[in-house]
Amino acid sequence: MAGVLDGLRVVEGSAFVAVPLAGMTLAQMGADVIRFDRIGGGLDSGRWPVTADGHSLFWAGLNKGKRSFAVNLSDPRGQELVAELICDTASGCYLTNLGQRAPLSYDALAARRADVIVVSLSGTRAGGPAVDYTVNPSMGFPMATGPEGSSDPVAHVLPAWDCIAGQMVVNGLLAAERHRLRTGAGQLVELSLKDVAGAMLGNLGIIGEVAVNGVDRPKYGNALYGAYGQDFMTADGRRVMVIGLTARQWKGLVKATGTAGEMTALAERLGVDLGDEGARFTHRHAISEVLRPWFAARRLADFAADFDAAGLTWSEFRSFAQALSEDPDLGPDNPMFEVIEQPGIGAYPVPASPLAFSASGRPGPAPAPVLGQHTEAILADVLRLPSAEIGRLMDAGVVAGPARG
Repeated sequence: MAGVLDGLRVVEGSAFVAVPLAGMTLAQMGADVIRFDRIGGGLDSGRWPVTADGHSLFWAGLNKGKRSFAVNLSDPRGQELVAELICDTASGCYLTNLGQRAPLSYDALAARRADVIVVSLSGTRAGGPAVDYTVNPSMGFPMATGPEGSSDPVAHVLPAWDCIAGQMVVNGLLAAERHRLRTGAGQLVELSLKDVAGAMLGNLGIIGEVAVNGVDRPKYGNALYGAYGQDFMTADGRRVMVIGLTARQWKGLVKATGTAGEMTALAERLGVDLGDEGARFTHRHAISEVLRPWFAARRLADFAADFDAAGLTWSEFRSFAQALSEDPDLGPDNPMFEVIEQPGIGAYPVPASPLAFSASGRPGPAPAPVLGQHTEAILADVLRLPSAEIGRLMDAGVVAGPARG
């Protein structure tokens, strides 16, 4: 099944999370994404998590559906081949976080092809190095994460800025490609990981909270900031999260737990309207004291089906392993997932794109390539080199096919 981006070719030179994620996102929508790496593997080729025999599950996860071109980037001929690949007639689109250095800088590529599009992600706007685990602390989020009243920062296990930046790289490329279709002009699109985080700090109102209100947000534990949401332990030792953000969610939670009378009495005693989400946040501890005995007296199975039937917004806390074994959205019931065979790793559930387009459907997930798997085909079919020249490049170590054995 052809994807919605069928016919678009993108060349990717990358490492870490954001740009590989961007390339994978485009590939899952049907683009022909060619990733180039150093012979023997770049920074990501062995990144954890890995299998018992050392195959990277990280690589397999972020490179699904791409083609792999292994090249000696220290060799001038290798650099020339990559530049030719980027500027090929059917491409002219390049994603990277490897910096702007000739011959793969925007200026050098634009001298070859005036309408080339380069999307370049850096760590900081000044070009300095940064990763999610340095950007997040610098923005203040770990100081506002963790148990209420604690002082130690808590770094998040999810690389949120990488994930957001990866999707912004996709947005930048598609916007620039649309501009090129309309005007014929290419361009350099630049963004930094730290600017992505800084923008979200402002977009979520946190900068205004400090600058206007003079409030440096403290830790609130697992409470939902600004409304009502809290975790509770059940009688069988399970932990659940329940949400009362909107009026409908709040009314549904109160009705399902049979606490309407107690909540009315609480509101009268406090002199507040618990229909107001801000009031629910301010008095979250008092609300939780009403709800806690209800959950403590019941097993998860006693109310889970009723909560779902009532359309409540809630969830159980699970480990990764529990989620995989218990959540139907991570299994064969969800058409996004298929069990496929990943070379070197074996068969396991792999997601396709979360996006399902009515016009083109959702292509199934494809395995990640073995390093260098498509080198020969790319040289022959994209760069149109004769077989003798390809053989000479292989023999000279300028390019390489997949490792054997």
